[in-house]
Amino acid sequence: MLSYGFMQLALVAAVLVGLTAPTVGVHLVQRRLSLIGDGLGHVALLGVAVGLATRTAPVLTALLATVGGAVVLELLRSRRSAGTDVALAVMSYGGIAGGVVVVSRAPAGTPANLDSYLFGALTTTTRGDLVVFAGMAVVVLAVTIGLSRHLFAVALDEEHAAASGLPVLRLNLLLAVVTAGTVTLSMRVLGLLLISGLMVLPAGCAQLVAWSSRSSLAVAVLVGVGASVGGTVLSFHADTPSGATIVLVTVGVFVLLAAGRATSRGPSRWRRPDAAVVPGPAGAEPVRAGLGVPR
Repeated sequence: MLSYGFMQLALVAAVLVGLTAPTVGVHLVQRRLSLIGDGLGHVALLGVAVGLATRTAPVLTALLATVGGAVVLELLRSRRSAGTDVALAVMSYGGIAGGVVVVSRAPAGTPANLDSYLFGALTTTTRGDLVVFAGMAVVVLAVTIGLSRHLFAVALDEEHAAASGLPVLRLNLLLAVVTAGTVTLSMRVLGLLLISGLMVLPAGCAQLVAWSSRSSLAVAVLVGVGASVGGTVLSFHADTPSGATIVLVTVGVFVLLAAGRATSRGPSRWRRPDAAVVPGPAGAEPVRAGLGVPR
């Protein structure tokens, strides 16, 4: 398998996405925003369609569209707007419908195949794509891992975090932008319809076995990278779509972990979560962030 150059590039891309998507997903799951990846994926489809129709870089137009949608949703959520869910639905359905219409009305000769963006085309990854993927991955990991203690503190209690001096709105907006970047990064690997699988499922696996916020990130990344590489190898030998195979492997890991916990531990055996203490300014009580996990 490694004798093929396209498979070497595909495996590197799979590792990059397996590293980044779960680190974002852990924070989204903690905030109960698991479905935002699907919504932003549909918005990204509109951006891709505009890029194809105008003969500009589809990745750039998709990034602009998803960043705009993510910022709008976060601003609505920060104001406790009752219409946040409706806004997400409007963006989701409007994005996918608008993308199909824009492509259908594109000038003659315009490449109009959206399949590679909807379902992924991992084996078509080029060296130029890897350079873009690597740059975006560095930014995403710098935010999700470098600021993980503050992000977990905000997810645990926004009001307490704000009282402790944390810039809650800026942190939430930064996470929203990083989520948009992750969606764009992953669309060529997993496809816009499958992105949430590698963002949410590794985070779900982490909740089953992790014992702290740091361990949850570590477990999610381990599952994400393992499923990405394993799914890519399996898709090569089984001649199946790589994106769908990666997600199915992740589903399998989650099912196995859930079954193992159900058979080995009772539902009442929980201990106090390990907390990460985030200090606030002088005179303010520190914020404690952590995950409730099984003993």
